[in-house]
Amino acid sequence: MGLLSKKDTKLITDPLADNNPITIQVLGICSALAITAELKASIVMSISVLFVLGFGNVIISLMRNIIPSKIRIIVQLTVVAALVIIVDQVLKAFAYELSKTLSVFIGLIITNCIIMGRFEAFALANGPWKSFLDGIGNSLGYGVILIIVGFFRELLGSGTLLGFPVLGDPIAKTGLYSIGYENNGFMLLSPMALIVVGIIIWVQRSRNKALVEDH
Repeated sequence: MGLLSKKDTKLITDPLADNNPITIQVLGICSALAITAELKASIVMSISVLFVLGFGNVIISLMRNIIPSKIRIIVQLTVVAALVIIVDQVLKAFAYELSKTLSVFIGLIITNCIIMGRFEAFALANGPWKSFLDGIGNSLGYGVILIIVGFFRELLGSGTLLGFPVLGDPIAKTGLYSIGYENNGFMLLSPMALIVVGIIIWVQRSRNKALVEDH
């Protein structure tokens, strides 16, 4: 028998596509707009949310039977805040320049709707293992969208990926720039992130008609 049952596997795979927290549930949009101008920042934010949601779900699940219902939101905020502080300190210790780029947005993980939503909807009602898988699945779904958006915004806006030039040198006019290509500066602005997310939503719904809402 495999490590994961079909239900366990769905906890990880569903948020990657048909139940994606950003494109289907429309949660966590703020960070998708704010920090995806660079692919590196998108990847680090994705890993940060993976850590916080994965372990946060497990902690809340372990405590679910002893948390008084009247203060459950306060307890959840305390758990996620402690995990975010760990992430913030690790970034400052090992990637200080990147931590300055992400700055306040790491702290805002505390109020990320995806995290609080999974605590409420899943971790409070399920065991630690399933809660861990749910946290991993939803954070991966979140991260996939951030990385896709960051990839296109940095590539088309700056001509680089992870800071390395991939389209040529815009000053020396090498690579694509030698035939007249110019970087699209609009891709570095937050509204373009919303447009890219909108395109992803359109592609998802075009491929799966079941996701199209009836009016």
